[in-house]
Amino acid sequence: MIRIFSHYIPIRTLFLVGLETLVLVLSIHFGLALSGLSPDTGTAQSFSIAPTVLMLAVFILTTMTAMGLYDSEVREAVGITLLRLLLAFVLGLVLAALAINLVPSLALGPNALMSAFAVALAGSAVTRLVVVGWITPHAFQRRVLVLGTGSRAASVEDLVKGKDDYIRIVGYLPTQPAQNLVESGRILSRSESLVEAVKRHRVSEIVIAVRDRRGGILPVQELLECRLRGIAVTDLASFFERERCQLHLESLNMSWMIFGEGFRQGFLRETVKRFFDVATSGALVLLTLPVMLLTALGIYLEDAGPILYRQERVGQGGRVFTIFKFRSMRNDAERDGRPRWAGTNDDRTTTIGRIIRKLRIDELPQILNVLRGDMSFVGPRPERPFFVEQLASKIPYYAARHSIKPGITGWAQVRYPYGASLDDAVEKLQYDLYYVKNHTLFLDIMVLIETVQVVLWGKGAR
Repeated sequence: MIRIFSHYIPIRTLFLVGLETLVLVLSIHFGLALSGLSPDTGTAQSFSIAPTVLMLAVFILTTMTAMGLYDSEVREAVGITLLRLLLAFVLGLVLAALAINLVPSLALGPNALMSAFAVALAGSAVTRLVVVGWITPHAFQRRVLVLGTGSRAASVEDLVKGKDDYIRIVGYLPTQPAQNLVESGRILSRSESLVEAVKRHRVSEIVIAVRDRRGGILPVQELLECRLRGIAVTDLASFFERERCQLHLESLNMSWMIFGEGFRQGFLRETVKRFFDVATSGALVLLTLPVMLLTALGIYLEDAGPILYRQERVGQGGRVFTIFKFRSMRNDAERDGRPRWAGTNDDRTTTIGRIIRKLRIDELPQILNVLRGDMSFVGPRPERPFFVEQLASKIPYYAARHSIKPGITGWAQVRYPYGASLDDAVEKLQYDLYYVKNHTLFLDIMVLIETVQVVLWGKGAR
């Protein structure tokens, strides 16, 4: 993993993005040349079409990200990958056509545009077929030794399941006689020192997975020797943050949160985020106004009830505000007066409600909350006061999610499916805390792009 603007991105993903950027730029340039827009190979002519080439490449890379083609967790058949690639190029073509109409200096004829996209699609498809077969077999694999064999070490074992392409656990080294909760065949002999184990197994990273570090349990001198030899030594909380992009509650402690990096706030950051919120909200209103009008008409025609649903939610600093949504449930959904989480296939949902929930259209009126300053476009989803009180009493660090404004979409929403249980709330909080700690404009843009994937593929719909 490499950290870019406080966000961790797999090396494999960065390599793939870099390679495909190069392929796209060359392919688009070649496609434009075939159409006659870029004659021959003159340097001046190449520079003259550079803005057009870069614009098309950015659009395609953005739509490929939205289609989940850079999701390191996705393992799909070649046919499905190529289908996603085709859809990404179709969406990119639509965006390019809109941009060309808005910016006359980038104007391209339909033949030039189609030629550029056709060649770029062929280049990307070939790259995918070749690269997936080449870099998947452990091209960027790290060899990790885990110090400890208890519950924390077991959590590392669970984490790396299905991630053999990126991480290989070479073994677990006990620090003291204790209950072994990891695979017994991978426990290293205690007669072997840490330094010897690191040398023999060609270890590139040591993960500290012991709960109690007092009383000489940790081999501090050997850890220092390994560190001075260039071996990374990582505590469990930082390992989870990097590999899962979440703050693992079981490995968190107050000192790690207080003395570690992140959790930055400030005038510049808040100003940039507010400008981003207003600009994005304005653009979304223009793009979705017809959809919102049709949704309002559909809700009214179905049962002639209220179009908007108002509900109290907890925002930044624990302040309660009124959230707006398109009504997707019956008017008497909580006739007994007891708040309930919405469930999968909830029988209180109306016909129109099922559709707008599936497509996340019910959230669009929250643009008004963003413009009013109650919410941000990206942030932890706001919960009802009743649920906040319950969850805060059962889950540590739950109140930390209220240190920033809640959002229409969030890191938890694009990384975890919809859930309505205590365990689901814990998982989502771990992603929310990662966002609270590391939020930047870059991460906000990534969340928005991945939200498109959630909407298009129905991830997490309820």
